[in-house]
Amino acid sequence: MYDFTFHNPTKIIFGADTEQQIGQELAAAGIKKVLLLSGQGSAKKSGLLDRVIACLTAAGITFVALEGVVSNPMLSHARQGVALAKKEAVEAILAVGGGSVLDEAKAIAVGATTEIDVWEFFTGREVTAALPVFAIMTIAATGSEMNRNAVLTNEATRQKYNIASIHVHPRVSILNPVLTHTVPPDYTAYSAVDAIAHVLEGYCTKQPGTRLQDRLVESIVKTVMETTDLILQNPNHAEARASFMWAATLALNGLTPAGIGPYSFPNHMIEHSLSALYNIPHGAGLAIVIPAWMRWYHSRNPEQFTRCSRELFGLPTPAAGINALEEWFREIKAPVRLGEVGIPARDIPIISENAHGLARQWGIAELYTPAAIGEILQLAV
Repeated sequence: MYDFTFHNPTKIIFGADTEQQIGQELAAAGIKKVLLLSGQGSAKKSGLLDRVIACLTAAGITFVALEGVVSNPMLSHARQGVALAKKEAVEAILAVGGGSVLDEAKAIAVGATTEIDVWEFFTGREVTAALPVFAIMTIAATGSEMNRNAVLTNEATRQKYNIASIHVHPRVSILNPVLTHTVPPDYTAYSAVDAIAHVLEGYCTKQPGTRLQDRLVESIVKTVMETTDLILQNPNHAEARASFMWAATLALNGLTPAGIGPYSFPNHMIEHSLSALYNIPHGAGLAIVIPAWMRWYHSRNPEQFTRCSRELFGLPTPAAGINALEEWFREIKAPVRLGEVGIPARDIPIISENAHGLARQWGIAELYTPAAIGEILQLAV
C-alpha cells in the first residue's frame, strides 16, 4: 500500500422516498434559492419533479428551473445555466436526474462563481470555488453523486473533457433506488459497463500488491454483474436495484484507488472521443473499448490480469478472462465492436488524434500515442 489521503465530504441519504428530505437538507445548509436542473422530461413525466418542488416550497426555498440536459452534456447548455444562475443570484445548484445532469450541475456551479468562461476549467485552469451542489439521482452509473469529477462536451471543438475538484463534491446526494426501476434495459446495461470500468481502470493499470483494494474492486464488479442479470430479468427487483445503485456509487467515490499508487484511465480517455465525435452512450462506448484495450495492454501487467481472470471468472489466463468479460457485455446487449454503433474503421485516425488530446491533458500521452490508440481501436473493428 502507498501512503494516501482519503477525504470524501458528500453526505449520502439512501432509501425509498428519500427525495422528500431535500427541502430540509437545503434549509439546514442555509440555502434559500436554487437552480433546479433536470434532463429532457423523464423526471417531470414521472412526477418526481413535482414532488421535489413541493419539498422546496414547504421548506421556504425558491427556485429557478432549467431543463434539457442531454446524455453527454453539452457546453452550450451549461453556459446557459451559468448565465441563468448569475442572473437569478442562486445560492446552490440542485440536480435531479442521472450523471449527465449532475455533471452539468457541477460545471454550472463552477462557472457561476467567476467571469471566466467555464470551459477554461475543463482545459486546465484550476477550480478554486463553486456554488454548493445537491443531487437527487435517478440513474445509477457514473458515481458523480459522491465524487469530485464532471465531464462536459464542447460541441464546437468536439472535445469531451473533465474537471476534478473538491469544490464540486455534492454536499448531499439522495439515492432512492426505486427511482431507477424505470431505467430501460439498454441504459441499465450501459450503466453496468460504466461502473465496472470505473474500478477496472485502476485495478488493471496499477502494480499488483494491494490485497484489500483488489478485493474491493472484485466485489464491486461481481455485484454489478450479478445485479445487472437480475435487473434485466426483472426491472422491479428491489434488492438488485438497491445493491446496484450503491455499488455504482462506491465504484468512483475514491475508495477503491486509495493506496494503490500510480494508475490511469485509458479506457475513458479513448471512449470520450467516441461519444464526443458520435454522441453514442458513454457505457456503450466503454463496452467497445474495454476488451480491445485489455487485449492490447494485458501483457504489460500479466500478474494483475491473471488475477482478474481468476477472481472474476474462475479462468486461468488473461485471454480467457477478457473473452469472458466481452461475452458478458454481449449477453447484456452492449455493443463490443465499432460497427455495431455505426462507427466505420476508416475513422480510426480521426478518433485517435482526438483522443490523444485528452491523453496529453491526463499525462498519459507518451504511452497512448495516436498510433497506439489506433492499434487498440483496430482490435474493436
